[in-house]
Amino acid sequence: MANTPAYVVALDVGGTSMKGGLVGENGAVLLAERRPTPRADGPEAVVTAIRDFIGHLAETGDGPPAGVGLAVPGLVSEDTAIYATNLGWRDVPAKDFTDLDVPVILGHDVRTGGLAESVLGAGRGAADFLFLPIGTGIAGAMIVNGAPYEGDAGWSGEIGHIPVFPDGEQCACGQYGCLETYASAASVGRRYGLRAGLEGARAEQVVISDDPIAIEVWDEAVEALSLALATYTLLLDPAMIVLGGGLSQAGPALFDPVRTRLTNRLTFRKAPPLLPAALGVDAGMLGAALLGWRAAGRPELGPGWDTDVRAAPLVS
Repeated sequence: MANTPAYVVALDVGGTSMKGGLVGENGAVLLAERRPTPRADGPEAVVTAIRDFIGHLAETGDGPPAGVGLAVPGLVSEDTAIYATNLGWRDVPAKDFTDLDVPVILGHDVRTGGLAESVLGAGRGAADFLFLPIGTGIAGAMIVNGAPYEGDAGWSGEIGHIPVFPDGEQCACGQYGCLETYASAASVGRRYGLRAGLEGARAEQVVISDDPIAIEVWDEAVEALSLALATYTLLLDPAMIVLGGGLSQAGPALFDPVRTRLTNRLTFRKAPPLLPAALGVDAGMLGAALLGWRAAGRPELGPGWDTDVRAAPLVS
């Protein structure tokens, strides 16, 4: 990759896979790769895998990177992965994730994706909006005054654990009736499978099915989501709500009924626009690139970038 512009290493770490890339000053994704996350091998194995992945990406570039941006799950500050249940981490410093002598910034995975949607995606130009990826679980990024809001201890955005049905099913978190228990992709598949007597049922089966059980489960998911979004809207008055994650791929089957119910619930005010995320699975990696450039002392980069990353070379 000779004669390439300066670049950063950007890495988005999920419970199943990691997506990394090299991103230039102009936003060009010079290289993108995916690797599995070896979660089953323990916390240290994941840290080692991240360190190896970052090192490999940097070796592919022309000279050392200007910085590293790393999006990870759990409670996180810019310099420490404080706590991540799914990965078994406690107080892992940023420097443990790379052998490179370059600045590193860590970011919460969902808030990092929200940052990317704010600067580059569906939320571009909106100072206040909610980015809500709906996948295996549900967590949100609250964009307030143009930046992801972390809260006092870094726990902001846990909209998936708003109790929408207080007398409902128990959530894995210990509470009852949480949004995530009804409307996450994993929960939609699980609840349909239990009622229909099907093992390994998936949310996709529910969305496209005329089965009365599937219709009932989907209706409950839509109801739960509209309740949570109405609460959020009345509290924070967002300019828009951006839905992402795997379940957002349901398209009109999700957006149309949620939009209608949200409008009907907000009797005395207009509902905010409900939009699909623009960056898809690339949001976390592009957000990590923004963090990498901030680590390198270039926070002004990003707003003018072309976000069509699909042309980037990808090694699966």
